[in-house]
Amino acid sequence: MGKELAEKFPAARQVFEEADDALGFAISRLCFEGPAEDLQLTENTQPAILTVSVAAFRALQSAGIGAPAFVAGHSLGEYSALVATGALSLSDAVRTVRARGRYMQEAVPVGTGAMAAVMGGELAAIERVCEAARQGQVCSIANLNSPGQAVIAGNTEAVDRAIEGLNGVAKRVIKLKVSAPFHCALMTPAQARLAADLERLSFNNPAVPVITNVDARAVTAPAELRDALVRQVSAPVRWVESMQLLIGQGVNTFVEAGPGKVLSGLIRQISRDVKTLNVEDAASLETTKAALAA
Repeated sequence: MGKELAEKFPAARQVFEEADDALGFAISRLCFEGPAEDLQLTENTQPAILTVSVAAFRALQSAGIGAPAFVAGHSLGEYSALVATGALSLSDAVRTVRARGRYMQEAVPVGTGAMAAVMGGELAAIERVCEAARQGQVCSIANLNSPGQAVIAGNTEAVDRAIEGLNGVAKRVIKLKVSAPFHCALMTPAQARLAADLERLSFNNPAVPVITNVDARAVTAPAELRDALVRQVSAPVRWVESMQLLIGQGVNTFVEAGPGKVLSGLIRQISRDVKTLNVEDAASLETTKAALAA
């Protein structure tokens, strides 16, 4: 993950070196070589994805592509977006997301929380099922990813009840293999710990507006960007509204920087009228560069 970018683009290599220095260990080696079981630990996954995403963005910049009009990131990706636009330093971001991953993991004992992807079904109906499934526990919508895809999170028993209740309401429900129930009230202890860390960091005015997950609006004030990162820990990711806002602002080309093309797929479900590009290696960077130049 990210190895080819580091080998072929000095700007990307510098990102990995800076992340290694900030963390005090070689996250670059973990990205490039694994092992997978270590990379999949939340406190490693989060800084690894952040580092690769920023490396992809910096490689694209070094290839002569101009600045974007806006930036946005899905959950963890909001940190990548803030680094990309200069609101947060890479060193501060990688240290913070490593702690964020640990706080999230420690907030809920393994096995007591769960998440499930819900395909199809009306949002209001999904919310009613979650409410009925709670029975004194937590069960709520965690991600609004596309018009046809939501994710629910909460206590394992409550999520299991919701999965049963969604039979006939949704087209398909898949319980996810996750280490913790992200973006729900069970993350409140993690949110409090992260808030203290974020308060110590310097936030700058971003070069371009950031579309925040928690409010689905364009933000430029440093204090508001910090507050949005705090609140997103236990609040839903409003991705559909965020992308619809950008499309409403006239954005017609989206470039996904980082490993994989999940967000590109979600955007195509939101609108077929926009172009999606991605950068995760040298080949995809060249394709994206050519498409943007055209």
